[in-house]
Amino acid sequence: MSLAAVPFYQKRHKHFDQSYRNVQTRYLLDEYAAKKHTSTQSSVQRKSSSQRASGQTALGTTCSICAKRVSTELEEEEQDKKRRYQSLVASYGEAKRQRFLRELAEMEENVHLARSQAQHQLDRYAIQQMVEDKLAGERHSYEERMRRAPEILVRLRSHTVWERMSVKLCFTVQGFPTPVVQWYKDGSLICQAGEPGKYRIESKYGVHTLEINRANFDDTATYSAVATNGYGQVSTNAAVVVRRFHGDEEPFRSVGLPIGLPPSSVIPYMHFDVQFLEKFGVTFRREGETVTLKCTLLVTPELKRVQPRAEWYRDDVLVKESKWTKMFFGEGQASLSFSHLNKDDEGLYTLRIVSRGGISEHSAFLFVCDADPLVTGAPGAPMDLRCYDANRDYVIVTWKPPNTTMESPVIGYFIDRCEVGTDNWVQCNDAPVKICKYPVTGLFEGRSYIFRVRAVNSAGISRPSRVSEAVAALDPVDLRRLQAVHLEGDKEVVMYQDDLEGDVQIPGPPTNVHASEISRTYVVLSWDPPTPRGKEPLMYFIEKSVVGSGSWQRVNAQTAVRSPRYAVFDLAEGKPYVFRVLSANKHGLSEPSEITAPIQAQDMIAVPSAPGRVLASRNTKTSVVVRWDRPKQEDDLLGYYVDCSVAGSNVWEPCNHKPIGYNRFVVHGLTTGEQYVFRVKAVNAVGTSENSQESDVIKVQAALTVPSHPYGVTLLNCDGHSMTLGWKVPRFSGGAPILGYYVDKREAQHKNWHEVNSSPVKERILTVCSLHQGKTYVFRVRAVNASGVGRPSDTSEPVLVEARPGTKEISAGVDEEGNIYLSFDCQEMTDASQFTWCKAYEEVGDDGKFRIETVGDHSKLYFKKPDKEDLGTYSVSVSDTDGVSSSFVLDEEELERLMALSNEIKNPTIPLKSELAYEIFDKGQVRFWLQAEHLSPDASYRFIINDREVSDSEKHRIKCDKATGIIEMVMDRFTIENEGTYTVQIHDGKAKSQSSLVLIGDAFKAILDEAEFQRKEFLRKQGPHFAEYLHWDVTDECEVRLVCKVANTKKDTVFKWLKDDVLYETETLPDLEKGVCQLLIPKLSKKDLGEYKATLKDDRGQDVSVLEIAGKVYEDMVLAMSRVCGASASPLKVLCTPEGIRLQCFMKYFTEEMKANWYHKDAKIASSEHMRVGGTEDMAWLQICEPTEKDKGKYTFEIYDGKDNHHRSLDLSGQAFDEAFAEFQQLKAAAFAEKNRGKVIGGLPDVVTIMEGKTLNLTCTVFGNPDPEVVWFKNDKDIELSEHFSVKVEQAKYVSMTIKGVTSEDSGKYSINVKNKYGGEKIDVTVSVYKYGEKIPDVAPPQQAKPKLIPASASMTE
Repeated sequence: MSLAAVPFYQKRHKHFDQSYRNVQTRYLLDEYAAKKHTSTQSSVQRKSSSQRASGQTALGTTCSICAKRVSTELEEEEQDKKRRYQSLVASYGEAKRQRFLRELAEMEENVHLARSQAQHQLDRYAIQQMVEDKLAGERHSYEERMRRAPEILVRLRSHTVWERMSVKLCFTVQGFPTPVVQWYKDGSLICQAGEPGKYRIESKYGVHTLEINRANFDDTATYSAVATNGYGQVSTNAAVVVRRFHGDEEPFRSVGLPIGLPPSSVIPYMHFDVQFLEKFGVTFRREGETVTLKCTLLVTPELKRVQPRAEWYRDDVLVKESKWTKMFFGEGQASLSFSHLNKDDEGLYTLRIVSRGGISEHSAFLFVCDADPLVTGAPGAPMDLRCYDANRDYVIVTWKPPNTTMESPVIGYFIDRCEVGTDNWVQCNDAPVKICKYPVTGLFEGRSYIFRVRAVNSAGISRPSRVSEAVAALDPVDLRRLQAVHLEGDKEVVMYQDDLEGDVQIPGPPTNVHASEISRTYVVLSWDPPTPRGKEPLMYFIEKSVVGSGSWQRVNAQTAVRSPRYAVFDLAEGKPYVFRVLSANKHGLSEPSEITAPIQAQDMIAVPSAPGRVLASRNTKTSVVVRWDRPKQEDDLLGYYVDCSVAGSNVWEPCNHKPIGYNRFVVHGLTTGEQYVFRVKAVNAVGTSENSQESDVIKVQAALTVPSHPYGVTLLNCDGHSMTLGWKVPRFSGGAPILGYYVDKREAQHKNWHEVNSSPVKERILTVCSLHQGKTYVFRVRAVNASGVGRPSDTSEPVLVEARPGTKEISAGVDEEGNIYLSFDCQEMTDASQFTWCKAYEEVGDDGKFRIETVGDHSKLYFKKPDKEDLGTYSVSVSDTDGVSSSFVLDEEELERLMALSNEIKNPTIPLKSELAYEIFDKGQVRFWLQAEHLSPDASYRFIINDREVSDSEKHRIKCDKATGIIEMVMDRFTIENEGTYTVQIHDGKAKSQSSLVLIGDAFKAILDEAEFQRKEFLRKQGPHFAEYLHWDVTDECEVRLVCKVANTKKDTVFKWLKDDVLYETETLPDLEKGVCQLLIPKLSKKDLGEYKATLKDDRGQDVSVLEIAGKVYEDMVLAMSRVCGASASPLKVLCTPEGIRLQCFMKYFTEEMKANWYHKDAKIASSEHMRVGGTEDMAWLQICEPTEKDKGKYTFEIYDGKDNHHRSLDLSGQAFDEAFAEFQQLKAAAFAEKNRGKVIGGLPDVVTIMEGKTLNLTCTVFGNPDPEVVWFKNDKDIELSEHFSVKVEQAKYVSMTIKGVTSEDSGKYSINVKNKYGGEKIDVTVSVYKYGEKIPDVAPPQQAKPKLIPASASMTE
């Protein structure tokens, strides 16, 4: 939120209390101050006189005459003082009168001068307006002539600077329109916000500068400047090289906040060297406490009258003394004291000591947390109160919201005002305001006010904020109404513009009425005073109207407004309003102003969106650097709040208590070694955003830096073409393990360094090769860790490349007893010379690990118990020689070689061509064997099984062929008891060897199973057996065939097929002489699932082969049949039915287990009521029920055989679809007629035999839609109904004919004719009547009578 600068009339206004309105009171105060000053002077004089008197008394004892003389002198002196005092009082009164007259004259002169200056400004303004109007037409054509592409006049210049110095790059460019300049570092755009305070970019009069503050080694790069306008683009570049210097190790610096301090405007002309002795650090305090930030300085030279200037900054704003802050600089220290801390005081404080010698500065953060709330759970106090747009009775107050991490959210704010000079605080708003801005009205003109704000949440009200600066209720327009009128000569009169308007009584209407500020709860209206306005004081009345209502309502009917601004509250939400303003004075009301455009109360800014990704990185042992991406929606952003939580606790605490305006923050006060997560929320006047996503968990520990420089670079060996160097580790590792070292070399007389090794070496020793004999070299070493390469070491002493005659290197070897040693010979030694052995440049001697033997000019260093701890660099030097020395690197590979050689000498072995192994014979025998390179005739051996030696026997047949070196053992029967470890030990003189084979667990089980299988296979093959076990295939007729091969059969060998242990009968017996037996399974289905066995049996034994058709085997069979059926599938054929159109695909065999699918226009068809999928044994079909136009298209039948898809397609569209559809309609109509025609469902037999005199009842059920017509016939003639013949039809479906008292004449053929419009049928019943006592006629048993169809046409004609 940008705030307007404080107007000049506010700066000049002195905010006195209520007494400033009483002139008499001010005069009395001046008199009192003068008298107090005079009395103070007289008391000082009396004190000095008494001191002189006491001094004289102290000198000694005076005589009485002298004492009397002294008393007389004192009385005269006292009288003289009284006279002088009276004259001073008189002169003071005269001086006071003269001063009053002089001030009055100066005031008149100032008034005259102000009037003349005002008239001069008005004249200049009129002339300027006239000139601008005249040149307005020419400006466009002039700009067209001026336009041109950018052109660089002065290009960038390369710089080389020392580390921690500042460097400034400048270039000059011209062009019109003014080119836009962008700076790049190694091709990447330089963003000041990315590294605040690092870069300063300026542009003045075509000269563009880039200043790099406190350059470091990483700033070494190529910098480019690109100037662009609408007519072209140019660029220039330069290199910046930042050099490092050798000095004391710079301690690790904490990452600072991105605050760029402005350069000082005035620099003292003296050169001072400033050194900080004691610095203030990161400080944590609470509201209401006091604190002093202090630095102890050493300023050289130390001058009493001339000192450098001390400046204090909070963030990037210069701090000035106030009632809250006091500054002190002198006596070797600079301090900033706070008498009563508020959250307004939180920030990064920087002390800058400015002199001509440069700027010395130190920064640290001051954290101020909330004081204890008045009510538990209440929020913290708001902060940073600002007042602007002040007027006669109106001012706007803004503030920043508190951070509510641990409290409930803020629901609003109360604003209080207090007149200066009183303690009476008045609440300005009845209901809490929700945004951090409020227009305060009802002020009294000419009075000064201070303000404070309190936050409200569900728990209660916070403590009040720090009071604002005093602001006076004055009208800034009054000065604009002054006008100077020129008289004769040089005289002019300054008067109000109202005096020139004439005799105006009723003012005109206000103009330019508009909404200067809109929010959800109020609208601020602004307008210009009327012209003419009249001499009388003005008042304003505001009226509002809902758009479309046509009625006006006065807003301030009770209280008149004197300022040309007014805040309108209580507007209905969602409704647009229009406004107008009327001006008034004592003479009356003006006409209304022009109506404003429709205005609706709503928030013009929204709550910001949550910040983006949050990244936390290591900084120090107690702080972490938190960075985050700015929110996508950041309207009028006030800043950010950062919260932290111990990982896993979900208890959040605020890290800052005042919004920070940058997206990077150093969180201090964390626990070392603890793990934290962080989150950020954005803040504007409307409120706070949602919390961002939490950062990754980070452990608080010091950040990584590059290591310090190594030291102690020493020459270990020189052979004329190479040198071996050694050095010591850096004192400071940078917080991470050192990964290696880089070595640089150069000739002593040259200045350019050359890198020796392109990749870092891990050992602190390196042999530098390719050196020129006779030249002198110097070296330096740099250490590297995960953070980068550190500073180079000090340059080594110059070394001449020269090989001394007879110089030898250290050699490593093993003696006859197998002891490992390092050996060195020196032919230049004298009687006083001694060998000194070192490891890692530390002397070693005879101890628990080493033993030194020196004989003459030969010395050996023996390793007593060599292991990996002995790896490293060994060196030897010989005293009393011309620097004879040598070094040797014992690495892991060399140590392994020496230890292997030592072991061979101490423990000779018999080499083996192959280790102990096994193999299994056909009969299930197991053979264990190994082969040695060579065995002498005296060699001995033995087999050990599970720590027990076994000898040659029938169970273990052991033998050895010394010519070939093969030793073997054969076991005829390998059982479960043989699990364990098998070992062969060989001795041949001193040499020996041993080889073992462990057979336990799964390994033993596998061998045991294989041996048992081989044994059983051998026994099985002694009688009839299967040469090939049962397997299956599918024939071309889609039949599953089970096949097996038999061997070693004879005539009486019996072969059987079994299914689920039940004999499976076949039409023909297999021919065993051919050796192949087959079983065909036609049309395989799930009923054929089961276990199939083939058995062979005779007097020599039996064998069985089993194949279970189920699961995966059955699925594979179906896929194999699908392959045959898919290849034999016929093209798709169309068959019409009453239900619809059926597509059929015929094949050799089909079952639903096959993976078959139907597709319509490449879309898979799922079986449904509209499209039913099915099949029979010889075909697959797709039934399209009630086809429509949508069913046209290409249909495809697909069957999958596990590898390939077999397709058959048919295009059912066009004529093919029309013909099929027509046939379907015919069949559907016929089926409908057949379904609904008249018919006899049942009940009538074909023959009835009955005795005379009985009653015959023929009953049946009929059906038809519509209900059929029923007619009975006898011998194809209609029956006349009577008491003898009666017919009954019930519910249109139950029909009966009754013949009472049957006679022989009633014998014959009776027929029932059932018909409707769709057709019908006729059923005949033969009735045979016999008399009592007669033999019943022989007739066939009665059966259901068969109907005769009656076509629809016939039925309709009948």
